[in-house]
Amino acid sequence: MTKKNFITLILSTIGGILFAIGMCMCLVPEWNAFTQGVFVAVIGAVVLVAMVIIRRKMEGKPVVVKLSGKTIGGILLGIVGTLTLGVGMCMVMVWEGLMIWGIIVGVVGIILLLCLIPLCKGLK
Repeated sequence: MTKKNFITLILSTIGGILFAIGMCMCLVPEWNAFTQGVFVAVIGAVVLVAMVIIRRKMEGKPVVVKLSGKTIGGILLGIVGTLTLGVGMCMVMVWEGLMIWGIIVGVVGIILLLCLIPLCKGLK
């Protein structure tokens, strides 16, 4: 394992765990820790952004990516796919009587996210 992959692994694990715990603290009312959860989630998000910056510097690439139509389209597709998958999960787990529709919406979200692979990597 190369040094940049190891550092990316460590930082993304720490950032992801902090962000996930922060979101749980915000969204689980029994914990009564909304303010603390926001703080922990922001720290997790900062660690994840720092991981991206550090990774790009270690690869010798510029920190800021040039925004092209493809980049903006990929970002928008990722956001729409993630939100669609999340709505499908909410329909299944939170809202009553919407299990079948939630599964359908969740699968659509997964398909949208899978479309990111050929968009970002291209077809060969």
